[in-house]
Amino acid sequence: MSAVDAPPVTSGMILRFLRVSLHVGFAVLLAVGMVRLAVEPAAGAGRYIYPALSLLLAAAYLVGTVAEKRFAGGTLARNPRRLAILWLAVVTTLWAVLMIGSVEFSWLVFPLFFLHLHLLPRWAGLAMVVLMTAGVVWSQWAASGAAVPPLAVVVGPVFGAAFAVATSKAYMLLYQESETQRLAADELRRTRAELAATQHESGVLAERARLAREIHDTLAQGFSSIILVSRAARRSLESGDLDSTAESLAMVEATAAENLAEARNFVRGLSSPALAETSLVESLSRLCEKTQREAAARGGTLTCTFRLDGEPVDLPQPYRVTLLRAAQASLANVWLHAAAGSAVVSLAFLGSEVTLDVYDDGRGFEPETLADTVAGRADGSGFGLRSLRERVVAQQGTLTIESAPGEGTVVAIRLPLDAGQSAAQGDENG
Repeated sequence: MSAVDAPPVTSGMILRFLRVSLHVGFAVLLAVGMVRLAVEPAAGAGRYIYPALSLLLAAAYLVGTVAEKRFAGGTLARNPRRLAILWLAVVTTLWAVLMIGSVEFSWLVFPLFFLHLHLLPRWAGLAMVVLMTAGVVWSQWAASGAAVPPLAVVVGPVFGAAFAVATSKAYMLLYQESETQRLAADELRRTRAELAATQHESGVLAERARLAREIHDTLAQGFSSIILVSRAARRSLESGDLDSTAESLAMVEATAAENLAEARNFVRGLSSPALAETSLVESLSRLCEKTQREAAARGGTLTCTFRLDGEPVDLPQPYRVTLLRAAQASLANVWLHAAAGSAVVSLAFLGSEVTLDVYDDGRGFEPETLADTVAGRADGSGFGLRSLRERVVAQQGTLTIESAPGEGTVVAIRLPLDAGQSAAQGDENG
């Protein structure tokens, strides 16, 4: 692995390295003292007491460090830090007794400096550093046999204590930075989890809205048509007009077949079957013919006409579906609510945009009243205009509704064409 590919060094890694170095340093210095005791054993009972105390110190130190590591790794449930002061007192006492027996153990003071500065409050840790430094100076002065403490005996421990204090401060800064990074990482993970949940919920809501639009613009309108035509067929049957009854039943069968095809395409995740094998122009033309036949089957006199302006261009599938659904929804509103005698569906290709206008000469209404019904009524109706507007906005288009009581209604849709489509249309016209 090259230097470029090497993972970044974090403050947590530095802290672990320092802790390991501290423990290794303590073990090495303790081993040096034990070796010197073996080479130059103490006189009398100290010959056995000091080796035993050094082994006891090693065991006490090992127990504390292992407990800390197990707790950090999650294998120890009880936090050993509540016993840290007691453990530190035992280790410090054993070291002080050993230092009296052999000056070689005085060097253990350096790792002990860090332990006191880390585990004790700041003022208490500094006080213990001063006290232990004085003890080391006294022990080494006594071992030197000089009348006045040699300069090296004083400078070495004092310099070591100052270095320990400075290093401990740097350690604490690294520790604080590591905690900040850990908290930031936890917050980032939590935020990512919340974002993922929000995106999932948003996706679910978007899919529900899409299905609601598709069902309203296809299945719901088809079922409404089936109900109305079935009623007309019943009236024709009661009056003995078998020809009208047969025509109405044929319309019911055709509409039910179309609804079944739409339902199957929902399952497959496909677009409208009306666009599967025909162009948008042909689909809109057939829709007008179908609307006129349905009106006749119900006993109405609606005349529906399709007009094409401009040279058709190849539209994206979302555009085709949006325009077809818009025409279906608008014509459904015409024969459900407008009581119109004629309707005109106009599709125009105008270079920079494609437009769809649906006009009827029905009773009309006040457009301001749409605000009261755009959210839908309690019976589930009134959803069409909101669904239609959502479809158009999703394609960066505009929807305009112009109407007045007694003057009919015009639903106008504008969808922008990109530069490539506009250029292709211009070449064909040229």
